Amino acid sequence: MKSFDELYRELLKKNMAEDASLPEEYDPYHLECLLNPREHAVVLQVEECEQCAYERACQNSCVFDAIERTDSGKLKINPALCVGCEACIEACQSGRLAASKDALPAMKAVREAKGPVYMMVAPAFLGQFSDEVTPGKLRTAFKALGFTGMVEVALFADILTLKEALEFDRHVNSQGDYQLTSCCCPVWIAMIRKIYHELMPHVPGAVSPMIACGRMIKRIHPDALTVFAGPCLAKKQEAREPDIADAVDYVLTFQEIEDIFEAADIRPEELKDEKKEQASKAGRLYARSGGVSQAVSEMVDQLRPGRNIHVRSEQADGPKACLEMIRRIKEGRTDANFFEGMGCIGGCVGGPKAILRADEGRVQVDAYGDSARFCTPLENPYVRRVLEELGLSTVEELLKDDLLTRDFS
Repeated sequence: MKSFDELYRELLKKNMAEDASLPEEYDPYHLECLLNPREHAVVLQVEECEQCAYERACQNSCVFDAIERTDSGKLKINPALCVGCEACIEACQSGRLAASKDALPAMKAVREAKGPVYMMVAPAFLGQFSDEVTPGKLRTAFKALGFTGMVEVALFADILTLKEALEFDRHVNSQGDYQLTSCCCPVWIAMIRKIYHELMPHVPGAVSPMIACGRMIKRIHPDALTVFAGPCLAKKQEAREPDIADAVDYVLTFQEIEDIFEAADIRPEELKDEKKEQASKAGRLYARSGGVSQAVSEMVDQLRPGRNIHVRSEQADGPKACLEMIRRIKEGRTDANFFEGMGCIGGCVGGPKAILRADEGRVQVDAYGDSARFCTPLENPYVRRVLEELGLSTVEELLKDDLLTRDFS
């Protein structure tokens, strides 16, 4: 009997060769999870837990209480509570848990698409597929797979930076409030919504850059297929949330993208470099811890020069540090007025499905940020172009546009 990972890799090779035959000797449940991932939690129990030699480490690691005990005493993942932080997979030493994989249905959809197909890459992408793979070469590689084009989600991080800065100016500068950033990490937001809901009034109703990017593409091309690639498993769950499920059709991890390149025999480092600047330094830095705070702080000062109140930020990365920061907020043990939480240590570059180590990813992100032609969103002509597409004449109108907002209630 093939393991879950063996079945996935064999099917992916067949998929890229447009071979619909099935391998011999496989678990039907594994096949169902690979062909219809949205019908299951983003963390899969690929082997049944009988007796745990690790004292239920998976259950103890989950701050969202998504791993429940059945009447028979076995453990089961509740899809409604699982956010995809992957702490349980790291805690389980038996190999019975695995991350959901969307590569098979995603690539089938790309092949069969009637309209344009866009790959949306997370800001943490640089260097993930070797130092030789530039953004332009990666763009060419995705076109070789059948994508119409590649969009850097960092461009929409630029736009959300403007929105977060305007929210800060409205709620903190004028009312003395504090702000919990909402536009990046789904694990951080899930922590506030599910565990500390009383803090939600301090969270602006903003979608993530991923959702803003998908919605923008579909506003311009209603028949478009949108696929996101990043280092995060939790983005798969975010894309399924009912109020924003209209934005992103499939979410793939960097590791899945690497698997697809290998199965299709595509070597991005050997391809043409199709250069195209899209994001400012601010948006590119969203990929690492502290990047959102830096971007919003600089944007507040640029939008409202001369104001006495500035962004005093505090950051936390990793579930434990985020929970501790929330406790300090609740107990009044901080004088910060802007709080940035990241579910992974190091930020997105430390995501469980990144290919590089977090420290290496941060170096790549910082270098990519320093190489940007534009420092802030206001200097980025692509931001102005997107605002024009949205029909917005001023940046203040960003606070009202449905494409960028959501209701967290």
